[in-house]
Amino acid sequence: MPALSPSAESINHCSLLRHSKLLLQTPELVIIFALVAFLCLFSYHSSSFGPFPVSYTKHHNSSVNGTMDLKSILKKAATSNNTVIVTTLNDAWAEPNSVFDLFLESFRTGNQTQKLLNHLVVVAWDQKAYTRCLKLHTHCYNLSTGVDFSEEAYYMAPDYLNMMWRRTNFLRNVVDLGYNFLFTDADIMWFRDPFPHFHEDGDFQIACDYFNGNPIDLNNLPNGGFIYVKSNNKTIQFYKYWCDSKLTYPGLNEQDVFNKIKYGPFIRDNGLQMRFLDTVFFGGFCEPSRDFDKVCTMHANCCVGLENKVRDLGILLKDWRKYMNSFVNRTSLLGSWTVPQSCRGSLQRPRAPRKKNDHHDGKN
Repeated sequence: MPALSPSAESINHCSLLRHSKLLLQTPELVIIFALVAFLCLFSYHSSSFGPFPVSYTKHHNSSVNGTMDLKSILKKAATSNNTVIVTTLNDAWAEPNSVFDLFLESFRTGNQTQKLLNHLVVVAWDQKAYTRCLKLHTHCYNLSTGVDFSEEAYYMAPDYLNMMWRRTNFLRNVVDLGYNFLFTDADIMWFRDPFPHFHEDGDFQIACDYFNGNPIDLNNLPNGGFIYVKSNNKTIQFYKYWCDSKLTYPGLNEQDVFNKIKYGPFIRDNGLQMRFLDTVFFGGFCEPSRDFDKVCTMHANCCVGLENKVRDLGILLKDWRKYMNSFVNRTSLLGSWTVPQSCRGSLQRPRAPRKKNDHHDGKN
């Protein structure tokens, strides 16, 4: 009878036994084996993605942290009903004695508007604007876009279009996160609390360059520099549609695209309640508010050129302070604004040659 062949398990057991004896007889091999095993184990656990390099992990976490920072800032700035005020800022407007200083001053000199600064989130387009914001304000967010928006961006130039669409997309993110927002350009002076003058039934409310008296008439001429939006399914879907419509109308800014799509079937099918705001409460250089006792905000619209804006906004604040002093002292009230001055006709005037380090954003 032939001898039985040993099983594979028996062979492996015997082989392991021989190797163990060999290792016990050679301590040097034991040390080397343990060292190699330890290095392999450490290398694997040093990265949460196993074989991926550490730099990939850091890049991934950086992106996540950026989103968390925005959520944290919005949460701290929000009112009890989840509403934030948002503005955007680049280096040109953040320079000392420029638009941002005047913007903040208007809140301090307005009628019970200083408390609203607690709910203002300033979105900085570049590092210089972010650094200046941190010196002057509490809620600052550094929006990293990969594009340098600190320099001059003339109206309707490629940089201007890029900036406006990125702004719209950022506001889409805010409403997606569940926050109502009131967006305001920084060249808007705040004189009274605007919230009591919004329409209760409006989902999306926008200021006008020219208001025809009917808040639901789509033929009003809106201005995207001042928008109040309630976060709900209708506005979330509308902002997605608005941003997607950029591809349908290439070369147009967000305001011109809005004027295209406001007549389309999407608004009717979506059920979005759109309202246009009265210039009596929300005026501007295009159509100034006619009543100092009612005005909430004034916008340096229908104006290009940073120097023109800064000069006329300064005069606008003087007009307001004169009105407030006359009100307190019960003297004759101011009858009308003394602006625009430098801004008047600026859209038609040829631009002066740009000086070195002379920054303008060119927005109207």
